[in-house]
Amino acid sequence: MSSSKVLLGVLAGIAAGALVGTLLAPDKGSETRKKILDKGEDYLSEIKDQFDDLLASLKSKFEEKSDEVVSKGKSKYNEAKNEFKNSMAEL
Repeated sequence: MSSSKVLLGVLAGIAAGALVGTLLAPDKGSETRKKILDKGEDYLSEIKDQFDDLLASLKSKFEEKSDEVVSKGKSKYNEAKNEFKNSMAEL
């Protein structure tokens, strides 16, 4: 299981626990709703940050892999070009 899935699961568990705790608190309804909204915004912000980190990681890996593929492609192109030149020189 990937670490991002584990992290999202942990964040969802924390959010669910905070929601239940807030709902069971002896505050007025309006205060409880405000607390839920505030907690939701906090968790959403954390999830956005984690998602941005995940995207940055994926982008980095993609760029590394694409550079490798481009390098291999250029190498194969040059080999084929040289082979073609050599075969044309033999004619």
